[in-house]
Amino acid sequence: MSRPPTNPADPSPSTRPRGIVAIALVVAAEASALLVAAAWYGYELLTGAPVLSFWGAVFTLVLLLAFSAWLYSVGHFLFRGRRWTRAAALVAQLFVLTIGVPTLTGGVIWAGIAMVVPALAAIVLLFDKRVISYASRTADSPPAF
Repeated sequence: MSRPPTNPADPSPSTRPRGIVAIALVVAAEASALLVAAAWYGYELLTGAPVLSFWGAVFTLVLLLAFSAWLYSVGHFLFRGRRWTRAAALVAQLFVLTIGVPTLTGGVIWAGIAMVVPALAAIVLLFDKRVISYASRTADSPPAF
């Protein structure tokens, strides 16, 4: 009985570094948090919360949904080993830090910790040599996009 051919577009979990899994989970959790924020924002908008500009609020809601979808795709394709996702994940973590650090220093300790600690862990893991190697494969690797 012969072994089925491996698909380089979806490597086996045994060759996938744990750092990739951890980063993908952090990014997916951030995407879920944005989705929850969008749901809450939409609920507030529908129940008549006062806003200065209705269309500005709708635009903000669309941005929350778009960023959530973008982060879900980054997490998914990072897990599959796509090359472009390391930069996208790094940018996302830097954005989280720009919100998390002022939240932490502003006195909202638990929310700040919940943002800063996973973002820092993901940044450190993004520069791990196994993660870089996995997400930068050239031979028998999936296309960059």
